Amino acid sequence: MSLLFKIRRPSLSMVTLRRLSTAFPHACGERIEPSNSFIHPTAIVHPNAVIGQGVSVGPFCTIGSSAKLGNGCQLYPASHIFGNTELGDHCILMTGAVVGDDLPGRTVIGCNNIIGHHAVVGIKCQDMKYKSGDECFLDVGNNNEIREHASIHRSSKSSDRTVIGDNNLVMGSCHIAHDCKIGNYNIFANNTLLAGHVVVEDYTHTAGAIVVHQFCRVGSYCFIGGGSVVSQDVPKYSMVAGERAELRGLNMEGLRRLGFTVTEIKSLRTAYRKIFMPVGAGAMGIDERLIEVEQDEQLGQVPAVHSMVQSIRDSFAENRRGICKFREWSGS
Repeated sequence: MSLLFKIRRPSLSMVTLRRLSTAFPHACGERIEPSNSFIHPTAIVHPNAVIGQGVSVGPFCTIGSSAKLGNGCQLYPASHIFGNTELGDHCILMTGAVVGDDLPGRTVIGCNNIIGHHAVVGIKCQDMKYKSGDECFLDVGNNNEIREHASIHRSSKSSDRTVIGDNNLVMGSCHIAHDCKIGNYNIFANNTLLAGHVVVEDYTHTAGAIVVHQFCRVGSYCFIGGGSVVSQDVPKYSMVAGERAELRGLNMEGLRRLGFTVTEIKSLRTAYRKIFMPVGAGAMGIDERLIEVEQDEQLGQVPAVHSMVQSIRDSFAENRRGICKFREWSGS
């Protein structure tokens, strides 16, 4: 046990404090005047780490040799940065957060991100196809809040990457698996679980405890009800719910809150009814109904309607999973 007390703690003089104007030529955020960074004596910071101006590193933190921290970052006690990892300006790691892994590849975190207590971001994927030694990647944009105990994994192969956009809220205990593509302004409630290769577009909202099957796509402006199991694509603007998620209409409240006009909402509602709630359609299939909506003189001129139709059509492309089932009694 006495050997443990002979480990030399790095002092500030052992830490490389380089100006980020050269290390990060495209660093975001406002310019910070030169100032000293604070590094607690109990923190272990490799001398090759690149530390920006005004960085605060708390007790018992670890910063690896290939880490790069932008200006104004804050590491709360016992948070850690490993591997080839870059943090943009003004990122915050709460107590126990872990970012990066000592693996080939890279983790890149943008500016103004908050990594919550004991969240794990940028570690090895949980995919049996991953081969040890392969490069794997994670790119995270700006202004994201990733809350406590969330996990976000790197890609499963060097030719792909896990991508998180900007301004997302990932609540506690969520999981975003390898090779997922997440857009902007999404809200994932607690225990939202996304399997590998899932695509989530923009402005989606999930309730708690939902599961999305691998390779599914969730369109923009969707809402997924609590406890849902999503095993097929969710078209744009729609709302799904159920143990095997089914279409339950349009995400009306979400569309209103996000500034869609009355005309746009009425047009989307009419198009939805024509596609999923046909009256006297006989043997007409969904392809014919989509064509009917596209050729409608009024509906065909509304960009939102065209976007919804294209979202549905794309879900039936090769290697896609089709759309969630729907019930004819579902209203909007």
